Amino acid sequence: MQGIRSSIHNCTVRELSKIHNRAGNITPLTANIHVPFNIERVYYLYDVPGGSVRGGHAHIELEELLVAASGSFDVLLDDGINRKIVNLNRPYYGLYVTSGIWRELINFSSGAICLAIAATKYSEADYIRNYDEFKLLVS
Repeated sequence: MQGIRSSIHNCTVRELSKIHNRAGNITPLTANIHVPFNIERVYYLYDVPGGSVRGGHAHIELEELLVAASGSFDVLLDDGINRKIVNLNRPYYGLYVTSGIWRELINFSSGAICLAIAATKYSEADYIRNYDEFKLLVS
């Protein structure tokens, strides 16, 4: 990541397809169509206690799409220079987070579920878990 500048401005909220039905809506997620990458892993966060912070790391290569499948939460994005907070509160919007971005998931509503769609399989070596180390790597 050193020498490569990732920017929070490349992290965008994407409106996802929403198929209406009286019996309930459906949002399909297809790699390279609705999701801007090949999907290698899907996971979700739930039962997050009030006041908890999830994330608190950056990835060297991983790209993700984060969706509030239920409830709401905020995502703090930080590229080492700029910071912004994005609120996710609809299951048909996803936040695309590029590699090289520090992220913290905060302000979970009661019963919130964060669906994460990832471009790579889990690799501990891809994580930067120390903010000072992150700042050094992106400077």
